[in-house]
Amino acid sequence: MNHTSRPAVPAVPARSAPRVLMLGTAPGGRGGVATVVSLLRQDGLFEREGVCYVPTHVEGTRATKARVALTGLARTLACLCRRPELVHAHAASNASFMRKSVLLALARLAGCNTVFHLHGGAFDRFMEQSGPLMRRWIRHTLEASSVVIALSGRWADYLRGLAPRAHVVVIPNSVPLPKLDQEQEEPGRILFLGKIERSKGIDELLEALAALAPRFPQARLAIGGQGELERVRLRAADLGIAERIEILGWVDGQRKAQELARAAIFCLPSHAEGLPMAMLEAMAAAKPIVVTAVGGIPDTVRDGDNGLLVAPRDVPALAAGLARLLGDGGERRRLGSSARATIEQEYESGVVIGRISAVYRQLRRAGEQ
Repeated sequence: MNHTSRPAVPAVPARSAPRVLMLGTAPGGRGGVATVVSLLRQDGLFEREGVCYVPTHVEGTRATKARVALTGLARTLACLCRRPELVHAHAASNASFMRKSVLLALARLAGCNTVFHLHGGAFDRFMEQSGPLMRRWIRHTLEASSVVIALSGRWADYLRGLAPRAHVVVIPNSVPLPKLDQEQEEPGRILFLGKIERSKGIDELLEALAALAPRFPQARLAIGGQGELERVRLRAADLGIAERIEILGWVDGQRKAQELARAAIFCLPSHAEGLPMAMLEAMAAAKPIVVTAVGGIPDTVRDGDNGLLVAPRDVPALAAGLARLLGDGGERRRLGSSARATIEQEYESGVVIGRISAVYRQLRRAGEQ
């Protein structure tokens, strides 16, 4: 599979209407949604379906975010005047939901079919913390959309319960399959990739590592991501494991592939998740994983078969899962091989893109009737 870089937004002739207007965060940026969009583009969906991609969000200062949001609104309105066949929005919670829900409402006023594609693991919390009017707007957005895409069966069930009239389908994120290089693997190296904050379980991971240190002298933790870096360093020092952690900073592209190749184990003990791309990428790299049974993760990870599941915030269980893999190379290889097979069978980009294209075809046929 060729993942050479391409322009962030494919060119669409100014006088022709795109078949699909897609909205989301800027490709090439940080985070799971940016990774998903970049893979869809690189693996051919944009060219195959005539997609014009309009970024409505980008990482940066408030001024930068506001500029991109306003530019995205202007470009969306200009594109809607040319009547695309459908509008596909990648959304999460909070401000992301507000931006996309308004743009989708405008698309429906323009007579377009709309696809609401939910990412992120905190949408249930967002719903619970919203006031009555916002809850009504959330339900309306889901039920007014032509199709709602959920990343897993559990999220689909939640959305159907929240908005019974919504047309919800399950399409997971696509994942590239890297070439395997077992020679780079470093014994005892545990890799964490994600936003460095309490909700990702980084504190429990540090405590688990401290508990394991006397039994496993080779155990080390590499932390990739951005966030509360200084707090994590101080916490590691308090636990006496400062020399056992390595702060990588943000990693993507080739460096991410290198870090996955070096890892013996991947661990992401989040408190809440949608379906984390970092976990799927680790599975694609044939790494044994220790993750929490939250969000859409249990729909993908079968405990003891293609990974290990533990309860969130449970340090002893997390330490036990890591110890099981640190002490048994055969178990690591077995789980890693099964994880890779799961990605090949269910998450390979051709499979996922085919399912998205099927949704588009269904909406086109419905529009022709």
